[in-house]
Amino acid sequence: MAETLTATALTLKDIAREAGVSLATVDRVLHNRPGVRPDTVRRVKEAIARNSFQPHVAAAELARGRARRFAFVMPSGPNPFMQQIEAYLGEMAAWLSARRLHVEMIATDVFDAPVLASSLEALSGGYDGVAVVALDHPIVRAAINDLVDAGTKVVTLVSDVPSSRRHHYVGIDNIAAGRTAGALVGRLVGQRSGKVAIVAGSQGLRDHAERIFGFNQVMTAEFPDLDVLPVLEGRDEDDRSEQLLTRLLGEHADIVGLYNVGAGTQGVAKALSDAGRHDVVFVGHDVTALTRRLLLQGLMDAAISQNPGHEARAAVRVLLALARGEPILSEQEKIRIDIVMRDNLP
Repeated sequence: MAETLTATALTLKDIAREAGVSLATVDRVLHNRPGVRPDTVRRVKEAIARNSFQPHVAAAELARGRARRFAFVMPSGPNPFMQQIEAYLGEMAAWLSARRLHVEMIATDVFDAPVLASSLEALSGGYDGVAVVALDHPIVRAAINDLVDAGTKVVTLVSDVPSSRRHHYVGIDNIAAGRTAGALVGRLVGQRSGKVAIVAGSQGLRDHAERIFGFNQVMTAEFPDLDVLPVLEGRDEDDRSEQLLTRLLGEHADIVGLYNVGAGTQGVAKALSDAGRHDVVFVGHDVTALTRRLLLQGLMDAAISQNPGHEARAAVRVLLALARGEPILSEQEKIRIDIVMRDNLP
């Protein structure tokens, strides 16, 4: 299913009407001409900022003669973090319209390599750019390479496929994120010894595999008294994650720590709560309505956070720069890792 995010292009008349001034006054403000009171200048600039209106950019894009189409290939199913990215893309409608950009959301099963590859293959020739939450698998790499060979700009989002010929990756350093989670679990467990559980979506997702790698690096080097159990793969599904963790908690009464690598957080939390295991140090990812509640309740100890709004904006900006043949501003598009706990919830 595809959803097009567009908005009616704003004009200088729209800005003038919202600011309560004449069209000539807006023109004077835009060109820094004298004769406009400071308060009026402020009102006009605030109206421009509220609507993400950039007349010079819009004029340049109109001169190019056609709109550009970008596709965002996202996971199907109720993944709160991915839903946040989609919501932020929706909020960019005016910005997109000013640049004659159309963004379509393509929902697919990113855990199933043939399904994801087929979804990518279906986009060939229809889009100027594609952003994809990608599974690191040979047939997915081939589908990405085919898109690139056909002239489509491809960006991997959140989860990378570095061996493909994709043009850019937008996301955090996932090895560093996993190491951060390992340090948090190890230090919060303290002097206790025991076992540590890991719940992931799929180790075929590069971001999950790299987080697990970083986590195990820290556990092995710094916390040898903690025994890391084999990874459970819950496909980011609440029910599946709950069932797998419930079984594991029943088999290992000495679990003292838990790292939830991806989504499925509600199922993980339910398994812990139903088992009465509030003593387990629980570290996961992303600040959503659910993780915020779990942090406030004390069931979850920390969330490794990345900014979904920044990722949405960065992916569009990178695709646009690639389509225009312009340089990518690496520092602007770098996604930061944050540690969020109950005491510093944003």
